[in-house]
Amino acid sequence: MAKNNTTQRATMMVAGREVGVVLKANKRARRMILKVDPVRREVTITSPSIRGFSNALAFAQKHEAWVAERLEDLPEPVPFVDGAIIPVRGEPHVIVHDREGRARAPVRIEGPQINADPDLPLFATSDGPARLLVSGDAAHINRRVTDWLKREARRDLEDATLAHAAAYGTSPARITLRDTASRWGSCSTSRVINYSWRLIFAPPYALDYVVAHEAAHLIEHNHGPNFWRLVKTRIDDIERAKIWLTENGAALHRYGADPIS
Repeated sequence: MAKNNTTQRATMMVAGREVGVVLKANKRARRMILKVDPVRREVTITSPSIRGFSNALAFAQKHEAWVAERLEDLPEPVPFVDGAIIPVRGEPHVIVHDREGRARAPVRIEGPQINADPDLPLFATSDGPARLLVSGDAAHINRRVTDWLKREARRDLEDATLAHAAAYGTSPARITLRDTASRWGSCSTSRVINYSWRLIFAPPYALDYVVAHEAAHLIEHNHGPNFWRLVKTRIDDIERAKIWLTENGAALHRYGADPIS
């Protein structure tokens, strides 16, 4: 069992297959918390203290049926491999391994940007998706695509955040990107705004709503009437973005996920 001061890794059997388990200690937790990570497709157990780790695996195994059901409900994974179709800013792109590609441009887009209906599910097919050309060894495709997507996400999110915050007459202390499963964005009382980099998969209007929402929290750290009045000064159709995220958000975690063997 690999471990550090507050985290340990282990495995458990779920429906006859081995699944990774991450044990975390968090003193703010009042009880044992069991979750399934939709990206890594592994189990996470949060305990109020490290002492609880001794009972964590037994706790998870007791809820094996629940874990199996959650894993079964996850959307089919779409690893970043040659031939995979993924959305970029809401538009389908096919990953193409470019064996003759230039090292200085490990990932680049070729072909027209498809004017797909942004209200369609992300996994809807297209007759002619743009090509995401990835150079280098095939073994590096996953890392190169992931790094490129994160860079594109950071650029889009930082630009939009600074624009919305300036319109509100303020600015964030810092902007960070993570791979969060429970929320698309958050704003702390210390004025740090955090986003899920997976918003790069969503149509621009959905990303823009999330950014305007979090930037508004720099002024109003609540969801009261004044908060929504601020957001509405920047976003014309809030419901359209909220509906898209509700209907398609879970699918964003399937991209880059590894299949469970």
